[in-house]
Amino acid sequence: MTEELLQEGLIRISDDVVATIAGLAALETPGVSAMSGGISEGLAKRLSGRNAQKGVSVEVGQVEAAIDLRIVVQYGIPIHEVCRRLQDNVREAVENMTGLRVVEVNVKVEGVAFKDEEIEEIQKDRVK
Repeated sequence: MTEELLQEGLIRISDDVVATIAGLAALETPGVSAMSGGISEGLAKRLSGRNAQKGVSVEVGQVEAAIDLRIVVQYGIPIHEVCRRLQDNVREAVENMTGLRVVEVNVKVEGVAFKDEEIEEIQKDRVK
């Protein structure tokens, strides 16, 4: 949790708030099909009861934040372009909404999503 002491009082921004902003910005990025929660995150949710943001982990300091994202990309779109756009979108959203300086946005691509008709084409061409 970040704390900032101002003349008017103390401002605290929860890690969950930063994670939610980052997750929403990520899902709005063209080429990102979904966020990937992973096994360990699902286990942590069940054990702690904490409402963690799927596919997003953050480390928030006094004035800076670091963000890790796990995503599934859409097939056919260059992965490196999706990831670069994603980093820019998340950095901009978090910095604009919180005033924190985002020092890093790490992206781990954990899968590729196909459209239903692409899967049918692949299966149709495969076996005759």
